[in-house]
Amino acid sequence: MYENKKIAVFGVSQDPAKYGYKIFTTLLKKGFSVYGINPKGGEVEGRTVYTKLADAPGPVDVAVMVIPPAALMSAVEQCIDAGVKEIWFQPGAQSDEAYDLADKAGINATDSCFMADNGLW
Repeated sequence: MYENKKIAVFGVSQDPAKYGYKIFTTLLKKGFSVYGINPKGGEVEGRTVYTKLADAPGPVDVAVMVIPPAALMSAVEQCIDAGVKEIWFQPGAQSDEAYDLADKAGINATDSCFMADNGLW
């Protein structure tokens, strides 16, 4: 279902123990077109991690949030500006305010695990 979509993972980490790292690298290994987003930037698995969504090359269809609730409003605003159509708020990366902002912008927002719900884990 998501094979032909471009996916941005907010909260990509260089730490293999973190879910941002696990989600990003699993999607890469499964052949998905995926961009990592983290304000610290850097590189994971030889891929550039962008400091903001606007720096990622090309349009993004789906955003997966693996960030603290306090950072969600900014991330959702980036998604709105970029024309993202779908956001998944991972468990622990949830905020009613951010969900409502996405919903009001016409973005399909889901409070659930992207990986588990799509049979990727």
